[in-house]
Amino acid sequence: MSGPSLVEMRAVAQPHTTMERNSGEHWAGALYMRKLSIYVTWALARTRISPNQVTGLMIVAGLLAGVVLALPGLWAAIGAALLIQVYLLLDCSDGELARWTNRTSITGVYLDRVGHYFAEAALLIGLGFRASSAVPDWYTVLGLAAALGAILIKSETDLVDVARARSGLPATTEAAAEHFTSRRLGVARKAVAALRFHRVIQAVELSIIALLAAVWDAVAGGLTATQVLTVACAVFAGVQTVLHLVSILASRRLA
Repeated sequence: MSGPSLVEMRAVAQPHTTMERNSGEHWAGALYMRKLSIYVTWALARTRISPNQVTGLMIVAGLLAGVVLALPGLWAAIGAALLIQVYLLLDCSDGELARWTNRTSITGVYLDRVGHYFAEAALLIGLGFRASSAVPDWYTVLGLAAALGAILIKSETDLVDVARARSGLPATTEAAAEHFTSRRLGVARKAVAALRFHRVIQAVELSIIALLAAVWDAVAGGLTATQVLTVACAVFAGVQTVLHLVSILASRRLA
């Protein structure tokens, strides 16, 4: 018995509501990974694997990337970057498989969020260990601090819906995030967002930048580039934690 065609699967697994959403879809997903993930989803649909099990594999890939990045040498940085690409691929395929098999669930959404928390934190911790000439040293501490910042930033976002749910309100909307009580704060928020510095601590971008730093270190000798990146991640995470909280409190998301 022949299975569904890719066209049929794409219509269900990759609807316009997913492919054209402003937030929630990573640029790498829109640029190339969604073009690849549908083939993986097509293959997974022929197995007994569940969407939540695919999400579990995604979590493992993200955690392994952090472990591998902590190892010395250029090949470790290459391996971590490749594992993050696998992580992103599975992050696309789990939702596609859930939509195709009609097995979407709250558990799946929860596990997906946990995976994003774990991957970013693991990668930043791995970066801190990688930058350390002795373990532990202050670069290790900075990596842990950056990981904590990344977790706090995601928590600030997720806690908006927690607060609204406990108040009997529906989940927030994208429009509410763009509407501010102060016009100046709204302009400032857009200016900061345009700089994209917040992406430095996100898994895909960080894995690429860490690889570039590893190449630099391999050519120049030492760990200078990786150490500078670790300091930058800690600073960006700390600043963004504060700015993101101010942005939420100044927007209509809690109204």
